[in-house]
Amino acid sequence: MKVLYLLNHAGKAGTERYVYSLIEKLNKKKINAYFAYNEEGLLVEQVKEIGIETFRIEMKHPLDIAAAWKLNKLCKQLGIDLIHTQYLRENYIALLSRFFNPKVKVMYTSHFIMANNFVLRVFNRILTRLEANIISVCNKGKQMLMSNGLDGKKIKVIFNGVDPNFWGDPIESTMRKEFGIDEDAFVFLCGSRFAYDKGHKFLIQSVAELKKTTDKKFKCVLANDGPLLEECKQLVKDLDLEGDIIFTGFRKDIKNLIAGSDLYINSSEHEALSFAIIEVLASGLPVIATDMGGNDDIINAETNCGILVQYNDAKGLAASIQKIMGNKELQKNLRKNALKAIQERFNLDKMVEETYNLYVDSVTNK
Repeated sequence: MKVLYLLNHAGKAGTERYVYSLIEKLNKKKINAYFAYNEEGLLVEQVKEIGIETFRIEMKHPLDIAAAWKLNKLCKQLGIDLIHTQYLRENYIALLSRFFNPKVKVMYTSHFIMANNFVLRVFNRILTRLEANIISVCNKGKQMLMSNGLDGKKIKVIFNGVDPNFWGDPIESTMRKEFGIDEDAFVFLCGSRFAYDKGHKFLIQSVAELKKTTDKKFKCVLANDGPLLEECKQLVKDLDLEGDIIFTGFRKDIKNLIAGSDLYINSSEHEALSFAIIEVLASGLPVIATDMGGNDDIINAETNCGILVQYNDAKGLAASIQKIMGNKELQKNLRKNALKAIQERFNLDKMVEETYNLYVDSVTNK
């Protein structure tokens, strides 16, 4: 089976990790993989390094007929059986390409929980008929897709997965030495990009609240870059938190930072099913996350691997950090449960096998 992965922007976020994982696990074993994109980024370099042919197709907007025609020609040239899309723009373009070549099937993974406007809901109802199958990465995502006009019978929830062997393999972290953090300090990490929906200002304000209520030593490590980085640095100065919060910049050694931390914080306003959360859980690190999107598919009474908090409740987040920080037995139990949740629910092999089975269904039964 020949599968073309189609992505408008080939950057370095969770969707790109998802695509790379599928390609790496399935190529030359169960499928022959190809990759096409519009805007170049880190993912293009990564897939080239493992021998994947890449192609650029300009995709100006979701109803770009010229792009659909070029995609159709590429699929005929390569003998593609299935196009796997990730976002609305390239999904629509792939579906339109089926008017030129209906033999090629299209499968879509939705990585967001986002309400569509009336016009998009109309197009969804029309174009979803051309879709072979649809993946939602969380249960609330499936509900939203159905509200957006997509056919619920075609939607399957497949949780994102990570490699427990890679993330669970212990390493000796150099983070504390690098940043001069005392070994007995409690360290909580956030690795989200500094973007408007990631809640960094809320997290920083919670650090200010935590400082008022605890005498324990702690450090908050914020690792990444993004458009709000400088604003967040200024907020830290304004709140006199420069001795409590460390900005590392963009890091490729996120596993090193996780290994040097005691807790991970996800402060996002919007989530589907976060790769960052399940990666740190696979490392055995407990998580505090906002009760948004698919986070309750990960952290709940059954998994018991972290705590959910309300978005923008700085005092509530500070109280949850303090609860974990002051309880060694709770930390131990959360770590154990984190590893169990990954093995049973968010395992990469499970995600890949379920996705491949949907490829087969899409090609043979539709």
